[in-house]
Amino acid sequence: MELPIELDAASGVPLHRQLYDGLRAAIVEGRVTPGMRLPSTRALAEALGVSRSTITSSFAQLHSEGYLQATTGSGTFVCNDLPDDAAALHARADRRGGGASIRLSTYGASLAEAGPLEPPRVAGTIDFRDGRPAFDHFPFDEWRRCISAAARREGAWLDYRPDPAGHPPLREAIAEYLGRARAVMCSADDVVIVSGSQQAIDIVARVLIEPGDAVALEEPGYLGAQRTFAANGADLRAIPVDADGIRVDLLATDAAGARLVYVTPSHQFPLGVVLSSERRRQLLQWAEAADAVIVEDDYDSAYRYEGRPIPALFGLDRSERVVYVGTFSKTMFPALRIGYVVVPWPLREVVFAAKAFSDRQSPILEQRALAAFMADGGFERHLRRMRILYRARRVALLDALRYYIGNDVEVIGDRAGMHLVARLPVSDSHEFAARALQAGVMLMSTEAHHLHASVPGEFIFGFAEHDESTMEDGVARLGRLLREGKR
Repeated sequence: MELPIELDAASGVPLHRQLYDGLRAAIVEGRVTPGMRLPSTRALAEALGVSRSTITSSFAQLHSEGYLQATTGSGTFVCNDLPDDAAALHARADRRGGGASIRLSTYGASLAEAGPLEPPRVAGTIDFRDGRPAFDHFPFDEWRRCISAAARREGAWLDYRPDPAGHPPLREAIAEYLGRARAVMCSADDVVIVSGSQQAIDIVARVLIEPGDAVALEEPGYLGAQRTFAANGADLRAIPVDADGIRVDLLATDAAGARLVYVTPSHQFPLGVVLSSERRRQLLQWAEAADAVIVEDDYDSAYRYEGRPIPALFGLDRSERVVYVGTFSKTMFPALRIGYVVVPWPLREVVFAAKAFSDRQSPILEQRALAAFMADGGFERHLRRMRILYRARRVALLDALRYYIGNDVEVIGDRAGMHLVARLPVSDSHEFAARALQAGVMLMSTEAHHLHASVPGEFIFGFAEHDESTMEDGVARLGRLLREGKR
């Protein structure tokens, strides 16, 4: 079957959105009829000349909205009962694309093709794709009191503040916490409050990288960092990761002339390995010799379950070449949108200015509440409770993987953090993820986080948000799929 859809790579609209819009319109307009079987994601990707992740992202959205349904062993079909009114869809379609073509900048064009960092969550599924916190164990009453107290200070949080680097008491609380927990010796003057680690990475890229500059990244590595540096015109150099972290010995050859290296040393994303002490020393030596900057993203270092904690790179740095990035998205909740950057003295003023010109300041009410939460000890009490909870959930996931998949699974990166990686005996990650979605389990392979060749069957398993029974149910379903695949 050939679908009546055309994709325009030169358009400012991402390909996954073009496919979603085109297929949705074709269904409602009757050009693709209810009950019709769609081509496989592989066949459709080959026919349209796009990646399979583009197809699966569009299919997942249409599935969640009730346009498509999947049947195990049979394929994907158009639903018989469609959710939308055709006339309403036509009206929206007429409004879309009716204006002039708008030329994008190089930065905009790179973003237009990027697509979402991950496909949307599908209601009713067990979603293993990332390490979201356990929202049901959040200290709502304590946080509510902190928000209320901050809001009662009439007028204190309504206007811009004179210091775009953030609320001074919060910066002080962060500096004190990092000194105790991560051996990051800094003062409040070194801390800049940002809207999450993603803004931190973007600010660093803007102030340090010119188009064409080489930037070294872990392979595989965090997709958000890859896209941010690429959008700023960087020449991305992929440096492999092994059991001891990034291959520092390859930086001199594979990233010659690099201005910057981005690393996640405490719990590498996505593989979860920890950068060894020896490689930390080597990385700092390389940066000094190469006149380069190290961006240390310590996104979930608060959770470590085996071995002695290893100090942050920033705490070991003696040449002021490490920019330390942290976030409260993992330790508190993602919607808080508060992160921080600890900057070495040579970059302090320019990073402060970049933050001011980016968005003036991060929301002050939440900063005040978080500062009070930390000063009262609520933050570290919450961390202690979560470490105990996540340790137990990690063990439950490992037990389920061993029981339902057995010797066919290889687990890596489980000593710390809120996720681990499991290598399953499948040759096609996209096909297995599609089958898993049909079985009610959402998976994310590490494939999207590779700049070059990926490892088939390598999946991220976030365990922090799921209770033991939910994880056992999800892994049991995957085990059944794997057994079915062997028949």
